[in-house]
Amino acid sequence: MNDIGNMSLTGAIVQPPSPNFAAGLTTVDLGTPVFELALKQHAAYCEALQRCGLTLTWLPPEPLYPDATFVEDTAILTDRYAILTRPGALTRTGEVSRMEEVLSSLYSTIHAISEPGTLDGGDVCEAGDHFFIGISQRTNEAGAKQLADLLAAYDYTSSFIDVREVRNILHLKSGLAYLGDNRLVVIEAIAGSELFADYEQVVVAQGEEYAANCVRVNNYLLIASGFPGFEKRLHDLGYQTLALEMSEFQKMDGGLSCLSLRYPIQNRER
Repeated sequence: MNDIGNMSLTGAIVQPPSPNFAAGLTTVDLGTPVFELALKQHAAYCEALQRCGLTLTWLPPEPLYPDATFVEDTAILTDRYAILTRPGALTRTGEVSRMEEVLSSLYSTIHAISEPGTLDGGDVCEAGDHFFIGISQRTNEAGAKQLADLLAAYDYTSSFIDVREVRNILHLKSGLAYLGDNRLVVIEAIAGSELFADYEQVVVAQGEEYAANCVRVNNYLLIASGFPGFEKRLHDLGYQTLALEMSEFQKMDGGLSCLSLRYPIQNRER
């Protein structure tokens, strides 16, 4: 079980932060990130992915794009094809062309979101064969519709969730995660959505919203450290957790899912 249906994840694309990481975009006021500490936290994150059984593809730091360490926003990866996004922040557009070069060696079929659509990968939560797509300050209705149409062409279903008025989250996945087992982690602000009615929900309390951005990777669940109550609930549900320090990335609106593009074994026959 993992964060893309019930398929085993085999690899991930990662990119360490660049020295000008603090020049990136952020909507929070938690202080300036310490670059050296961010590097250590990123290295620990990558070690955790390897412990989960993933082979890593490393991209070099790119000072032209201080947000580029958040590689998840540049693409949506499935077992059959990749979709290049069109980030809602213009300063991040160049990150996508660099990612296309990497994905061309992994995927024979690559689609792309086009103008006027905008889409950040952080607004897309895979839950088996269903995708929750967030309408946010970075992902607009046109981009969400394009993604939904691309998914439908391959028999995936999807639904839209408007999070533009939800406090304390930038992307949908800042407040929603799929754990497998038909179970979602959700923040209180969106827990009442009828779209989640068929799922068991693990609701994150107010003030602990950051903990909701957790990542299922094969037999492990990556979680942000500092939320012992949430971690205990996950243990009680039978999950094996790996708690990671994320303080420097939180200062830049980043979470665990943002720091990698995880992909499964491809099944081109499906």
